[in-house]
Amino acid sequence: MARYTGPTWKLSRRLGISLSGTGKELARRPYAPGQHGPNQRKKLSEYGIQLQEKQKLRLMYGMNEKQFRNLFVRSGKMKGIHGENFMKLLESRLDNLVYRLGLARTRAQARQLVVHGHITVNGKKVDRPAYQVALGDTISLREKSRNLTIVKDALEDRTFTPEYVSFDANKLEGTFNRLPDRSELPAEINETLIVEFYSR
Repeated sequence: MARYTGPTWKLSRRLGISLSGTGKELARRPYAPGQHGPNQRKKLSEYGIQLQEKQKLRLMYGMNEKQFRNLFVRSGKMKGIHGENFMKLLESRLDNLVYRLGLARTRAQARQLVVHGHITVNGKKVDRPAYQVALGDTISLREKSRNLTIVKDALEDRTFTPEYVSFDANKLEGTFNRLPDRSELPAEINETLIVEFYSR
């Protein structure tokens, strides 16, 4: 299955979650799209609820089904709770950490920065959004990329950096210090449902 590239606002409203991370999609109309407005109610089956939860998380991180499932399988081989490990691996992706550091307003913008070669890890250019960043790695913006408008706009909007990363605003670089705790990850996701979905 290819990566979804359609209208994310409509999709955000259908899933009841801000896929961009900005919250703007749900600010005006926090209900599913359609002619019946907020009054439409469809009862989902157990499978439907699990599928919807998986889609929420997959689309939030902007991944295709194959990438998503492969990472899920990998997280099952780690010690600890499967669902939480999966969330931590998602959070360790390079595009996500560029977003978390505030170098981009959304994960989609962060992915674009990585693909176009604007990001380095430990001084080496990395253009794979799915690159798994190791603890202690330093993520930087290349010298020639510092004046990009999307980076300047993102830095102006920057209000919060998670505690598991540190950011040096002068050098425009950050470090992945530790894996996040579950309490620091998206609260609107129930990862247990995703484990159940893939365990069917």
